[in-house]
Amino acid sequence: MAARPIGTAEPTGVPVLILKEGTQRTYGKEALRANIMVVRAIAETLRTTYGPRGMDKMLVDSLGDITITNDGATILDKMDVQHPTAKLVVQIAKGQDEEVGDGTKTAVIIAGELLKQAEELLEKDIHPTIIVSGYKKAAEMAIKKLYELAEPIDINDEEVLKKIAATSLTSKAVHGAREYLAELAVKAVKQIAEKRGDKWYIDLDNIQIVKKHGGSLQDTKLIYGIVLDKEVVHPGMPKRVENAYIVLLDTPLEVEKPEIDAEIRITDPTYLRKFLEEEENILRNMVERIYKVAMERIRRDGMEGKAGIVVICQKGIDEVAQHFLAKKGIMAVRRVKRSDMEKLARATGAKIVSNIEDLTPDDLGFAKLVEERKVGEDKMVFIEGCPNPKAVTILIRGGLERLVDEAERSLHDALSAVADAIRDGKIVAGGGASEVELALYLREQAPKVGGKEQLAIEAFAKALEGLPMTLAENAGLDPVEIIMELRSAHTKGCKWCGVNAFTGKVEDMMKLGVIEPVSVKANAIKAGTEAATAVLRIDDIIAAARHEEEKEKEEKKEEEEEETKTEF
Repeated sequence: MAARPIGTAEPTGVPVLILKEGTQRTYGKEALRANIMVVRAIAETLRTTYGPRGMDKMLVDSLGDITITNDGATILDKMDVQHPTAKLVVQIAKGQDEEVGDGTKTAVIIAGELLKQAEELLEKDIHPTIIVSGYKKAAEMAIKKLYELAEPIDINDEEVLKKIAATSLTSKAVHGAREYLAELAVKAVKQIAEKRGDKWYIDLDNIQIVKKHGGSLQDTKLIYGIVLDKEVVHPGMPKRVENAYIVLLDTPLEVEKPEIDAEIRITDPTYLRKFLEEEENILRNMVERIYKVAMERIRRDGMEGKAGIVVICQKGIDEVAQHFLAKKGIMAVRRVKRSDMEKLARATGAKIVSNIEDLTPDDLGFAKLVEERKVGEDKMVFIEGCPNPKAVTILIRGGLERLVDEAERSLHDALSAVADAIRDGKIVAGGGASEVELALYLREQAPKVGGKEQLAIEAFAKALEGLPMTLAENAGLDPVEIIMELRSAHTKGCKWCGVNAFTGKVEDMMKLGVIEPVSVKANAIKAGTEAATAVLRIDDIIAAARHEEEKEKEEKKEEEEEETKTEF
């Protein structure tokens, strides 16, 4: 990488410095070549993880913690990249993950392939702005065509939704349990989906994911309610409550301290007793108030003698209050996270109350069962059997902690894919089928555009074919042979023909059930194109001098690493 200090020399030979000492500048073709190299290096790292036969990466952080995954967003996040262009690619992948939840590797590989093709065009002296313009036109045409190719689906067609989830899980470490996990993902998403007008609204935050290692992936459960990683606060309280009426409190069951500093002087022991009794009375009255309101609702519903009361508090519960609650036979859980409180409100139909005096019988929620159970080494409170819950929980189990973490990442992708499919109402085939069909279409359209942009559109088509070629490579097949077969099949009219990575043949992916939501593909093309065009437009990198402290830290780190190497 060519680097030289910024400055100009006067005729007298005295340099005029414009930027700080230590600033480095890389410009022109050198800057472009360096940036393209960085993006391609990242794309190459992710390439081997792509598809059902993709490999995993082991990422070790500075503390020695290990992450084993083939999830694109996680790999890029944990890689801790330093180069500014590499950070740009990480942001693109994060954007893809946040927008549609899946297809991060696709976006990065497309960006890498586009830049690989752009390099060849640059060597032919085609200006970067012409390449950028051609790529943008090609992306617009490809996305428009993709939506035309996409086939509609029905939210009630569970079989198709399961295939979408299974397709997302096929390339993951949880491949063996993909059918079972796909079914859970579909049930969970359908449970929280809400129709607003003529569109479906799905907030995946309403699916709580709880991880506990131990057992196997097949022990993973979907609970129509919420699981709290807490235990019942008092040993005298019931550990199981059937037909539970639930009170959600956003206020402590404690005697609150005054906001101003106050001093109480007690000169007589009897006053101290009165003071403590008063404190006790306040807490007793709080518990009495909760009990009275809950019993009013229980009587109103005709459930007297058949129901119990559960108090779930976001803040603390005083020991004296715990004693009074236990005497009344009320189960209580304290210090529950705000996010879990909100999910509980959606699941049980309860309202979160900030003042006990404002509590009314209508504020209570209901669940058929609230029970404390031991999961692995920990005790957890299960709130299940909620009537039409709009928040559910998936409890992930697995023999290995790393596997449980990977199962969570995989499940996030599957849930996102199902949610995207329901929102879009349209699907396309996977296995590289849609990419080859789009490449064929772009090659037909390129001559109509004409000029040098035609070359950029043809390069875009070639870049799209990089995805099925990667699938073939990772499956140990001959990529050139496969791409020729695919082109031939698509020319004959088989628009959903793709690579079957398990048999090594070109087959109809729609019939095989390898299905993806159209928005995942469209967004990946959009994100990959944006990343590539952003890189192509940079012709000058002006890097400020690094801070002295940072330099020292780096030097110290390098010395430590050297010492470690010497020791071993």
